[in-house]
Amino acid sequence: MPTSPEATPSELRATADGAGRREPYLAATGITSGYNKVPVVRDVSIAVGLGEIVLIMGPNGAGKSTLVKAVTGKIPLLGGRVVLDGQDISQAKEDERAKRGIGYVPQVGDVFPTLTVQENLEMGGYRWPRRDVRAHVDQVLEQFPTLKPLRRRHARALSGGERKTLAIARALVADPRLLILDEPTSNLAPAIASTVLHDVVDGLAAAGRAILLIEQRVSLGLEVATWGYVLAGGCTRFEASGDELRARDDLGSFFLEHGGAGGATVLPVTTEA
Repeated sequence: MPTSPEATPSELRATADGAGRREPYLAATGITSGYNKVPVVRDVSIAVGLGEIVLIMGPNGAGKSTLVKAVTGKIPLLGGRVVLDGQDISQAKEDERAKRGIGYVPQVGDVFPTLTVQENLEMGGYRWPRRDVRAHVDQVLEQFPTLKPLRRRHARALSGGERKTLAIARALVADPRLLILDEPTSNLAPAIASTVLHDVVDGLAAAGRAILLIEQRVSLGLEVATWGYVLAGGCTRFEASGDELRARDDLGSFFLEHGGAGGATVLPVTTEA
């Protein structure tokens, strides 16, 4: 049975197959992209609906970040299409894609360390007339009350969790309907990482945004994922609902087998202590 428009992310996560997925807000099909016209990802297709948290997994070198850069327009497509809210944006520049509703929080360089929290948030209001930026910043601060008392503090003085919360909040000032998060828990302590995903990311999906998540802590990402895609060698190896992926007992061996050069980097798939 199709999922109702009012279904929460938790209800969506109970879906055992693709039949319960939302209509795609983002549909990237047959994506081939790379650098200097050399493909890193080949014929990869993903979809993200409003209210979904879609997790992209895979060992280092799988092509996860390359895929995201192709979706956001940071690097050109060598093949495939990117459709956002029914509109083909395959040829649109990065700034145009942002204006159409794509928000992106990179793994590094996600805030301006020498600016205050308030100034960082105002920098996120690039799509609004100057007179309206403050109102949008205030709206976002209502969603992130922990940032309110930090408005005058420089970003470089924030804790890791505060800094990542600021990065996500800054992206939301532009009011994107699709938010792409590239390893948002990187370098965070396990408890703080869990808070970022469960309290912040899950809450954004519950509010109706489409979330595309790259997460190195696979088991933690799967706790909030509605759907997941597993990449290796630049290709999609399999996809399934969050429930199906959580139930698999072979993900660990998959990452070991496809872990890149000598298998030196293996993504954790067990819950961290």
